[in-house]
Amino acid sequence: MAHFVRPVEIMKVKANNRELVSDLVATEEPLEIRIGFGQLTVRQQKSLSVTMRTPGHDFELALGFLFTEGIIDSFDQVESIKYCEDVGRVEEKENVVRVELKPEVDIDFQKLQRNFYTTSSCGVCGKSSIEAVSVHCANLSADWQIRASLLYDLPKKMREAQRVFEHTGGLHASGLFNLKGELILLREDVGRHNALDKVVGAMLLKNELSLTNYMLLVSGRTSFELVQKAALAGIPLLAAVGAPSSLAVNLAKDCNMTLIGFLGEGRFNIYSGAERILH
Repeated sequence: MAHFVRPVEIMKVKANNRELVSDLVATEEPLEIRIGFGQLTVRQQKSLSVTMRTPGHDFELALGFLFTEGIIDSFDQVESIKYCEDVGRVEEKENVVRVELKPEVDIDFQKLQRNFYTTSSCGVCGKSSIEAVSVHCANLSADWQIRASLLYDLPKKMREAQRVFEHTGGLHASGLFNLKGELILLREDVGRHNALDKVVGAMLLKNELSLTNYMLLVSGRTSFELVQKAALAGIPLLAAVGAPSSLAVNLAKDCNMTLIGFLGEGRFNIYSGAERILH
């Protein structure tokens, strides 16, 4: 867990008492995502994104980003993925990932014209125009139903698996659950969108990106971009411990996604797709 947290010395203030103590904070560093593409004789390189993230699962993050941005459709389109060796300082080498795409992959250069700069707190704000965030999502036609009681324990299960949050209180999480309410995969990051991209990338690496029979739980609020990424990954139910935005609700309705907010012990709100939730 060492690369997820950093030690700091802090002044703890309580009432009239001040005490110098050691503490841990979540690590935040930039990650540059590059792609290599084109025929083997004339390979090209393009830098796509700089995202502020918590180091760890960087390859998953890069793959999830490429998938949820519509640049790749499957892991079969990837030739290799590695940290770049041609960067300047040694300490930067693990902050630049290059994904080599297979020669036959057709690149949408219109997408590549956008330069992404993504802060840890917001992904959409880094995109260059309103048109850049528009998305066409397929109808999430999963016809399964689950009982409301199954959802109540999901936040507790996710929190128990959040190793870094326990020590720092400073990370977002995305947890993938099956329809039995079992936690299948969890990823943490200072950026909520990064945590979700890591989940998608992990499933992509396993060639298991058919997520029709899964549910996703995210910490904090639900933004438009989280709904977009979950919809592109084919996840029919997205739940959060916080509130959704108006754009998130609109997009969830358009995609026929079940969107749940304020999920806690014995309660939640359904903003769309209520037909999947039984009493």
